[in-house]
Amino acid sequence: MWLMRPPGVYRPQEDTWLMAEALREAGIPRGGRVLDVCTGTGALAVASGLAGAAEVTAVDLSRRALLATWVNARSRGMRVRVRRGDFGDLVGRDEFDVVTANPPYVPSVDVPDRGAARAWDAGLDGRSVLDRLCAVMPLLLADKGMGLVVHSALCDPEVTLRQLRGGGLKASVVARRTVPFGPVMRGRAEWLARRGLIDHGQEHEELVVIRADAA
Repeated sequence: MWLMRPPGVYRPQEDTWLMAEALREAGIPRGGRVLDVCTGTGALAVASGLAGAAEVTAVDLSRRALLATWVNARSRGMRVRVRRGDFGDLVGRDEFDVVTANPPYVPSVDVPDRGAARAWDAGLDGRSVLDRLCAVMPLLLADKGMGLVVHSALCDPEVTLRQLRGGGLKASVVARRTVPFGPVMRGRAEWLARRGLIDHGQEHEELVVIRADAA
């Protein structure tokens, strides 16, 4: 899938395509309303439109990401509503049949509030965004709604499952894939090993897609 990507916007990688496959397999209900959080280039928003979503909303903190999403959707004849801000801002305002998320999840010393690293750096345990997302997912989903979240196994999928289930959702891992480290992970492999998050010399990580279903 060709996607316009301005400088500073997260480049779709293995996690993006694993999520897109999981979305195709899960399917979108007829007339479904989709929310794509941390949309980046809008790859998953576009995939949702191609899968038959009636309405797609894409949320990101980055203006460049939202511009890319708008262009990538319009170039395919789709309408995607783009919204700048945090996904938590939508709580109490709207509900969705499907929520997709490829949030920042790479362990980091800091959580940046600007710059390209905001798209991947997520604090010491990689969960600065994941924990908030799990907390609000039940509030974003309509009745019978479905959430799909991708992240590295370094961030402990069991924590994600436990948090989603604690919010009253049915949750399970629906896809796994082992992939080589990308540039960011390679660049901080030594630091990750010192923290005990990976083995010394490790060059691969496991990605997981977790599905959460509302009753």
